[in-house]
Amino acid sequence: MSEHNERDGVERLRRWVDSCDNIVFFGGAGVSTESGIPDFRSEDGLYRQHYDWPPETILSAGFFAAHPEEFYRFYREKMLVTGAQPGPAHLALAELERRGKLRAVITQNIDGLHQKAGSRRVYELHGTIYQNRCLSCGALCGPEGLGESGLPRCRCGGLIKPEVVLYGESLDGATLQGAVDAISRCEMLIVGGTSLAVYPAAGLLQYYRGRRLVLINRSPTPQDGRADLLLRGSIGPILTEAIRPLGGEAAL
Repeated sequence: MSEHNERDGVERLRRWVDSCDNIVFFGGAGVSTESGIPDFRSEDGLYRQHYDWPPETILSAGFFAAHPEEFYRFYREKMLVTGAQPGPAHLALAELERRGKLRAVITQNIDGLHQKAGSRRVYELHGTIYQNRCLSCGALCGPEGLGESGLPRCRCGGLIKPEVVLYGESLDGATLQGAVDAISRCEMLIVGGTSLAVYPAAGLLQYYRGRRLVLINRSPTPQDGRADLLLRGSIGPILTEAIRPLGGEAAL
């Protein structure tokens, strides 16, 4: 997309946002890269680095059960990022919700940055690093309960497991249904920062029945042909520009 067409596309998105009060956003890792959290599938992301096992293996339910020490070594180093701050896309979406236009955020990320930015209705498809559960008694704790080394144990002695969806596990039914309902009822769906390559999350687009499907991503996705508006670029600057009021000053 040329610079001129991209500028026209952002202006078109801004007009759609201004005229619509039933918007849903569905995003992935690209939303959080601007906060310093690595994208799993980028050229320098976690999936391009070298470990004793591939990250896909380490982040699986079977590996957690068989090698919990190795799982936690990787998890603490690469996944448990609690100090990051919301980026431009998170802040823009929170602003859109405050205006009463954004009905829900659906995210594949586990970093909690949408909530940090102020978004209230967030469906975390893959869980969150901020909740962990004892496999014995079911007690919950925050990330501080995992400690800095070794296997985290509950007061009852049970092993603590992060409430994130590992490979081989199913998505939470209530979260998934909430996301499906939001997408099926919205007038406008903005999809950004995701390759739309991870299922079942990527399959959520099939539930959208509206006529304003917006795709924002730096690289092509399998769903580009469905888009009513396709914007190629970084999601933070695009959303920041599109969400400022028509004819007014930037609100972010």
